[in-house]
Amino acid sequence: MRHALVLALLFVFSASCLAADGPRVQFDISHIGPRQMEEVTGRNIPRDWGRAWQTLAVAFAQNRPDLLGHYFTGFAQQKLTAGIAAQEKSGVRTRYVDHGHKLEAFFYSPDGGALELHDTADLEIQVLDGNNLVHSERVTLRYIGLMTPAADHWEVRVLESVPSF
Repeated sequence: MRHALVLALLFVFSASCLAADGPRVQFDISHIGPRQMEEVTGRNIPRDWGRAWQTLAVAFAQNRPDLLGHYFTGFAQQKLTAGIAAQEKSGVRTRYVDHGHKLEAFFYSPDGGALELHDTADLEIQVLDGNNLVHSERVTLRYIGLMTPAADHWEVRVLESVPSF
């Protein structure tokens, strides 16, 4: 048990240092079950979660749903693509300024094929009409996500906003 706690703290520390690869992601695996997380997976999940959010931000800022395909799949990709289409139709763009994530792993499937995550995201959401800033708001949002492995990274399959955990 002590070993698992030490590993959880190491993952939190090491994942926090990945700002160069995307937004800051603090990663906590202390509540995970039913299986323990491998060290490599513990490094890759926060990296890929951050890169997914970075991709989401660029896709919305540029109205480019084609960018979503590398880090999003399934329902998450469909939902985000629809969001980009809706904003493009309205003539506005959304810019996300990402101030970081507190990511917690809760369920890691016995076969290693699915991971349930809870995210507390610190974001500034800016709405632009052309190049004119219409609205800007800093918010803390909570998400439940499901990630699944791909060939060389993890993808976000489900990303749902929730009121609280």
